[in-house]
Amino acid sequence: MINFFKKLSPFNILWLGVILFAMRAGYMLNAPAKGGSLFMGPFLSLWLPAGYSAFSPSLNIFIAGIIVLVQALLLNHLVNHFNLLGKPSFLAALMYVTLSGLFPPFLVLSPPLICNFLVIWMLFKLISFYKSKDAKSTAFDLGMIIALGTLIYLPFVFLFLAIWIGLIIFKSFEWRDWVAGIIGFITVFFFLAVYYYLNNNLVQFAVIWRPLASKFPQAFNINYYNYLVLVPVILILVLSFIKLQQNFYKSYIQVRKSLQLLLIMFLIALLSFCVKAAFQLPHFLLCAVPASVFFAYYFLNARRKWFYEVLFGLLLIMIVYFQFNTF
Repeated sequence: MINFFKKLSPFNILWLGVILFAMRAGYMLNAPAKGGSLFMGPFLSLWLPAGYSAFSPSLNIFIAGIIVLVQALLLNHLVNHFNLLGKPSFLAALMYVTLSGLFPPFLVLSPPLICNFLVIWMLFKLISFYKSKDAKSTAFDLGMIIALGTLIYLPFVFLFLAIWIGLIIFKSFEWRDWVAGIIGFITVFFFLAVYYYLNNNLVQFAVIWRPLASKFPQAFNINYYNYLVLVPVILILVLSFIKLQQNFYKSYIQVRKSLQLLLIMFLIALLSFCVKAAFQLPHFLLCAVPASVFFAYYFLNARRKWFYEVLFGLLLIMIVYFQFNTF
């Protein structure tokens, strides 16, 4: 299967759809009877009635699958456009479809899933810093993208650090570039605060930000059996970093800097879950975009076909198995 997706062929889109359906069909048939998940951010929740649910469970899963497929194609275009893997392929799309189906809570609409559109959009703009002569307008746009993502999902605000880190990696220091991102972020929330003020709800606007001051969780109520599927994921991730380290200085400068940025964004997304009062698994969908690129890099450069094909097959089997036997 991996070798098939190493080629950039339009037929791979069809096979992506088949894999996407196969990884979700079982859960769709056994979806919980309750309504679809709420994908409201902290601000949107004030405008919609309590218990608002837009879709039935089956339709929820179907729409989430379509979103994942579109995001996979956008991510694949990003990777090939900036030549992050060294050669064009469909591996990034395959890895994203796989990782976005890792756990049953990933299979429904959620704020992090919607925000992955913004993560991909951010990456297009951040990597464009490399050849940009004037980064102020791009940094301003990125600040507004972060603000939009924060409206949808509050922990997304931590990805604002990626703007400054991108400037450090790709550009020489210019204080106006750093300030432009802040201005773009503030612009959105300034007009939103005005809206709240005109509706006599400014106090609630301030309360929404309180989770940002929450303490890092000291303990988690986790059934570790449910997360055995992470064993092949962690193994592939480790192998990816080893392969990246081996080929790091063989890559173009832009590719090296882009991969560094992806690693930092992965870490930011991984650690920012602490903002939520309760442990919520869908948060880690924000890690799927950078992780998919790392996975694709490994599978494209791995030498032993039997090993990486078996490893990927094992990952798919475990994903489907745990959908029927956990959660």
